[in-house]
Amino acid sequence: METPLKYAVFGAGSWATAIVKMLCENLNEVGWYMRSAYIKEHLLKEDHNPNYLSSVEFDPSQLKLSNDINEIAHWADVLIFVVPSAFMHSELEKLTVDISQKILVSAVKGIIPESGKLVGEHFHSEYNIPFSNIVVIAGPCHAEEVALERLSYLTISCADANKAKEVAKTLSSDYIQTKISDDVIGTEYAVMLKNIYAIAAGIAHGLGYGDNFQSVLMSNAIREMKRFIKKRHKMKRNINNSAYLGDLLVTGYSLFSRNRMFGNMIGKGYTVKSAQMEMNMVAEGYYATKSAHLLNAQSSKKTKIPIIDAVYDVLYEGKNPKKVFKKLTEKLD
Repeated sequence: METPLKYAVFGAGSWATAIVKMLCENLNEVGWYMRSAYIKEHLLKEDHNPNYLSSVEFDPSQLKLSNDINEIAHWADVLIFVVPSAFMHSELEKLTVDISQKILVSAVKGIIPESGKLVGEHFHSEYNIPFSNIVVIAGPCHAEEVALERLSYLTISCADANKAKEVAKTLSSDYIQTKISDDVIGTEYAVMLKNIYAIAAGIAHGLGYGDNFQSVLMSNAIREMKRFIKKRHKMKRNINNSAYLGDLLVTGYSLFSRNRMFGNMIGKGYTVKSAQMEMNMVAEGYYATKSAHLLNAQSSKKTKIPIIDAVYDVLYEGKNPKKVFKKLTEKLD
């Protein structure tokens, strides 16, 4: 009988906490790396993460907790990274153990700014992890609904179908349905882009646009996403599948969406800095907007991305949201 693979999660935010909860449904022991010694000690004493999804109770005897990234990376066979993309580089700088033979799972929703690469591409080029060992987790799935054990769906993408099935099986439960895909690059881009469109939806709501406009915005967003991904990685995919359209819709419409919340604050007149400070959470779409804008601007395969450009103008060029979105309405159909 084969020895079961050991899984570990890197990160301590809401999505990381939700993934640990999923793994604990099926595994006797789950590794969990977090920077904060306070969170680790609190988990050991109080059985929950004090900062995120605090209603989720864990059995500490089921968790291998550590503030040492190398200890957990050495111990585990499957490394699930759930660190915000803006902080991935600084966390990975601490890594000294060889992870080239590990299975790397990205639950990160963005591009690593320092390399300009998707997380999977970054691990392939910097850590020699074969593409067949790189897995991507996509939704539609909010951490808060996992905490409530509401039925949720995940798409697990990997070039190696057997590895995708292994990870999918380990994350599945009565309230988590999983499916597999071989569109690793496409789903990773979709996970990044949907957060930008959620910010756009939030800005529109904050400006007073109603449901009629939101439906047009989302309709244009999925087509824009399709064009963007096709330019970056051409393969047969159905953009209406849950990993693309489903994840876009839940992120764009849900009250749980921090990116929509962030955009809503911008639309109501908050500055970027004040919105970030008040939220006290990372809105991945903020960083993704810059990455997507630059990728398109610097590419020989440019495509029309009016929604991304509008969000970029508001967040990074300091342009007036009301004026920018008035111009955007004239570009949508």
